[in-house]
Amino acid sequence: MEKPQSLNPIFSVSDFIAVVNQTLDFAYPNVEIEGEVSSFKVNQGKFVFFDLKDAGGSVGCFMMVFQLRVPIEDGMKVVVSAVPKLTQWGKFSLTVKAIRPSGEGSLKKSFELLRAKLDKEGLFAPERKRLLPRIPSHVAVISSTQAAGYADFIKILGDRWGGVKVDVAHVQVQGDSAPDQIIKAINYFNTQQDLPEVLVIIRGGGSADDLATFNDEPLVRAIAASRIPTLVGVGHEVDESLADMVADVRAATPSNAAQILVPDKHEIIRSVGAQLQSLIPRMMRTIESYEVDIRTKLNRALELAVAAVDNRSAQVESLKSILSQLDPRTVLARGYALLRGEAVVGNKVEIETNKAILRAEVLDVKNK
Repeated sequence: MEKPQSLNPIFSVSDFIAVVNQTLDFAYPNVEIEGEVSSFKVNQGKFVFFDLKDAGGSVGCFMMVFQLRVPIEDGMKVVVSAVPKLTQWGKFSLTVKAIRPSGEGSLKKSFELLRAKLDKEGLFAPERKRLLPRIPSHVAVISSTQAAGYADFIKILGDRWGGVKVDVAHVQVQGDSAPDQIIKAINYFNTQQDLPEVLVIIRGGGSADDLATFNDEPLVRAIAASRIPTLVGVGHEVDESLADMVADVRAATPSNAAQILVPDKHEIIRSVGAQLQSLIPRMMRTIESYEVDIRTKLNRALELAVAAVDNRSAQVESLKSILSQLDPRTVLARGYALLRGEAVVGNKVEIETNKAILRAEVLDVKNK
């Protein structure tokens, strides 16, 4: 009797694997799975392998090391975004595209692992922090322009100072694509010919999962490498991220970032007014002091001038007395006479007395 022919198709092994993968691609092009990491290892510094498990099962996972943006280790609870695949060896696995810690414990563990790594490299060292300009005229802002935190920042910035040129890069601030968008914005501003004076990265409050974007290792390193001084304000005052820690200046909130960035013009006006009011009495006292000093010096100068004039007058009188004594008329008045002509026997000479002029002939000359 002839054996009945099977109605099921017969596949080769490779065809069967290809059909299964096509079916998976159609039904589950991308899946997110939550589980606990086990058997974590990195091969050749490029390939990451681990199992994702829960109480009822386990599945193998593979990814490239550059896709591993946060530290993980065995025992951590994570969510992977992956593509399910059947390998050519018939083993089912997940090709992981992204991974993030899940739950407070795992988030904290990942945070501490990366913080220790970056701290060892000196990225959080106080000596590498730069000062912000006191009153910047040009700033760049990286944020979601649809978020309340951004609106608060812009409003407070305008109220406090105004006139600041603000370049804005609109990015997502949570989710798998957020870190790369923020990194791209950082690199964009750092390659501008007209560099902003400050690079501001802000995001309002949210859950630990929402804020995990700012613990992304490539993003933290991009902030550290910025040519432009950085000001980061993420979450609420109690929230702490690695982006905060690596920034040159940390703000508690987006609103606080605006307060740090520029002074309050109203407070400056009040302060200047108060200083002027306090300066006026001091200026008056200084002027009065200078006035007294100048008067004293003028009086002293006048006294010296008068004394000098008196001294000169005395000298003139003395000279007048001397000249008077040397006046020939004074000599004649005392009974002396002036002889004009050469005293030689036979010469005619002229003799002047106080009251007369005589003409005479020299009859005799005797030497003394």
